[in-house]
Amino acid sequence: MKCCICGTVKNCGKYLDNIFSIMEQIGTLFDDYKIILYYDPSTDNTLEKINNYSKKNNNLVLLINTEPLLKFRTHRIALGRNTCLKTMHTNYNDFDHFIMMDCDDICNYNINLNLLKNYLSRNDWDALSFNHPSGYYDTWALSKRPFVVSCYNFKDAGLGQKYINNIIKITPKHKLIRCLSAFNGFSIYKTSKFKDCWYDGRFRVDYIPNNLIIENILYSGNIIFKSDNEINQDCEHRFFHFSAVKKHNARIMISPLCLFI
Repeated sequence: MKCCICGTVKNCGKYLDNIFSIMEQIGTLFDDYKIILYYDPSTDNTLEKINNYSKKNNNLVLLINTEPLLKFRTHRIALGRNTCLKTMHTNYNDFDHFIMMDCDDICNYNINLNLLKNYLSRNDWDALSFNHPSGYYDTWALSKRPFVVSCYNFKDAGLGQKYINNIIKITPKHKLIRCLSAFNGFSIYKTSKFKDCWYDGRFRVDYIPNNLIIENILYSGNIIFKSDNEINQDCEHRFFHFSAVKKHNARIMISPLCLFI
């Protein structure tokens, strides 16, 4: 097995020593691995940290953005993630797994490597993310019926979080929770199910079946836009995962267990 570990970085310098350690540990689970990082201009020592690390580990591939930054954050992150994917598909097209990983405080923990190793031997997922020591926080990326549209475009943004945390509580530890989108700071993918899928940080619902949108509205009220951010942005993971479900019937799963400890 081979794996690309991908991440976007901007002002992440103080976390990178531990993030690199985690990535190296993950790399030991595979016959070969690459670390692909997309760097946006930062005001801290992020680039210096990456350059120093590249001298120690030749598995690192650094992609530096030299273009003006896009206006909206999710658009910038989508561009970064897509650039990582394009690099992987072009140069490492025989890699059967890839990981998207946040490179900030969200993953700045110790990793339960045996847990990840055990899941690699299972064949009941195509995308797998995990619960988090701080609780399941990433409801912006989450689409699980009836909550499939961005939680921030409804009056009560916390409904989905209560919903998923209750599901996690009652789910047996050996079971997985199926959904339509999830990330929570770290997710591992089977490349074959995502080869023609891309991230999109714009707010759009044209790819979500209308019956699911109606179902969401019945539970949460009408879709609303409170600001320019809500009109123009959505979590970039949602479109990515929905695309894989639609094109390849990808199984998007959440483990009730925590990868980070």
